Amino acid sequence: MSWGAPRSSGLELAGRRVVLRPLVVADFEAWREVRHRARDWLVKWEPRPLPGQPDATEDRRVFAARCGARERERQLGTGYGFGVFVGSRFAGEINLSSVQRGPFQNAYVGYWVDEAMAGHGYTPEAVVVICRFAFEDLGLHRLQAAIIPRNRPSHRVAEKVGLRNEGTALRYLEINGVWEDHVRYAITSEDWAQRRDWYLREWILPAPPPRRA
Repeated sequence: MSWGAPRSSGLELAGRRVVLRPLVVADFEAWREVRHRARDWLVKWEPRPLPGQPDATEDRRVFAARCGARERERQLGTGYGFGVFVGSRFAGEINLSSVQRGPFQNAYVGYWVDEAMAGHGYTPEAVVVICRFAFEDLGLHRLQAAIIPRNRPSHRVAEKVGLRNEGTALRYLEINGVWEDHVRYAITSEDWAQRRDWYLREWILPAPPPRRA
């Protein structure tokens, strides 16, 4: 597995089956295909675009600008965006956003997966990989995720990797034009250290060979 310097555009993180790396312009066609095909699966959980905001799924130049913005965030240390790949197949995205230093040392985790790739454990694995990066490479103390109560697939991801449910924030974010309640999940570096061996064994290290009879 590769754990490159945090501010490198060549940053690549690997789990047992998934690889996380920043999206580049060459990923446009694969990204657009998933966003079009799985649109109904995805947009109901996402903020509406701002009025007049160009659509990255329809214009390679807009997607390129999006990639450039993510690279600038990496250079500034304020955010780290990754595509999730299974083999050579694009499967979704996972992001560390709003990285805050000082006494907080916090970031927010957001993720989405192609509907056709859901249910195989790729997203929980990606969450564990990005937790390792956040705590061991970036030195953050706390990660948080906020999930709409009825978004059961995202809740299952958070629960599967042992994120702590810290309660519901009312009308927390505007999603698809509606101010939605969100359940807030968190994990701290102390939690990570306590369960690190389990995380590596279950999600990162190669699976042990089957026992012979």
